[in-house]
Amino acid sequence: MMEFFLQLVVAYLLGSVNGSLVLGRWRGVDIRTQGSGNAGGTNALRTQGPIFALGVIVIDVGKAWIAVRVVPTFGPAAMGAVDTSTVSWLAAGCGFAAVVGHVYPIFHGFRGGKGVATLLGTVLALSPALLFGVLGVWLAMMFVWGYVGLGSMAAAGALPGLALLFGRAGWIDPEAVMPLAAFGLLCAPFVVWTHRSNLARLRAGTEPRAHRLWLLGRWRS
Repeated sequence: MMEFFLQLVVAYLLGSVNGSLVLGRWRGVDIRTQGSGNAGGTNALRTQGPIFALGVIVIDVGKAWIAVRVVPTFGPAAMGAVDTSTVSWLAAGCGFAAVVGHVYPIFHGFRGGKGVATLLGTVLALSPALLFGVLGVWLAMMFVWGYVGLGSMAAAGALPGLALLFGRAGWIDPEAVMPLAAFGLLCAPFVVWTHRSNLARLRAGTEPRAHRLWLLGRWRS
């Protein structure tokens, strides 16, 4: 059990390597003082441009992929002391630890991003097929409403149900279905919590829209 705990700690530390804050240091800017103040990809795009934002996404998705696909292969798994089902649960746990690290990074004063890119990196590592479903929900919300935060919350909320649905259809490894569903159940309320400022702005009518993706909204009327 101690080995599993240490692997979760390593995954958390990987998650604490926040892409926007690492790249921001190289550029000499703290993105938490720019725009919305969020250390994530959306604020990076709005305040620093697409190249910077792309680098942020690569880091934030990549660290989750490493946490899920590499970290669980050490320790007992490397010695063949655990079965594949246990490894699947550990991988999902490492993914959630990386998400928590992204939001509360020990290397950056526990002030990080909202965890969405790291969540997507975890889903990519556990089930690329499921990633398309999650992104489909996000895009549908964007096309109708145009709110990035709302789309992110809806996609996270849909994750547990999509995991079960895709598992029943045979599109996900059977041993990964329940770990993915459990990961989604943990992430859904957590992502809503990290987007509480977005919810406040939605209620106040001040939340900005991503106009290029707002294809079916009021602008057509």
